[in-house]
Amino acid sequence: MSAVPKVTRALLNAPLPSIIERLGISIAQAQAALDQNSIALAQEMAATEVDIGDKSYNLLTLGFQPSFYAFTEATVEAKLSFSMMESTEFGVNAGVKAGAFGGPVMFAASVEASYARKFSVSANGMSSIAARLVSLPAPDVFTQLLKQQYETPVT
Repeated sequence: MSAVPKVTRALLNAPLPSIIERLGISIAQAQAALDQNSIALAQEMAATEVDIGDKSYNLLTLGFQPSFYAFTEATVEAKLSFSMMESTEFGVNAGVKAGAFGGPVMFAASVEASYARKFSVSANGMSSIAARLVSLPAPDVFTQLLKQQYETPVT
C-alpha cells in the first residue's frame, strides 16, 4: 500500500488555526506586559527627585516620559516540502550454454529473476514568526494630566 495518502492526511491536519490563535494570544500578553512596564517606569520617574538649585523636581516635571511600545505587525510563515517515490523493478535474465569436448554434449541453462519494490518519503519543514515593535509617544491623556498636575502652583 502506498504511503502517499498517509502523508497527505498528515499535511491536511496541520494545526495552522491553532498556531495563529497562539500567536494572537502571545502578542496580546506581550503588549500588556509592555504597557505595565511603561506604567511602572512612569511611577518610578514620578518618584525620582532631582535637586536643581533650591528646588526639587521629579523626572516627569522635567519633561521626561516613559517609552511606550506597540506591536504593529506579526507574521507566521510555514514552509513544507516533501517528496515521495514508489518504484517497482522486475527483471529476468536467462542464458543457455552448450559445450562439447570430444564426447557427449553438455547443456546448461540459467534463469535469474529479481523483484524489488522501493518506497521513499522525505519531508522538510521550516517555520518562522516575526513581530515588529515600534516606540510610540506617551498617550495624549497621560501627557495632558501630567501638565495639569504640575502647572498648578504648589502652596
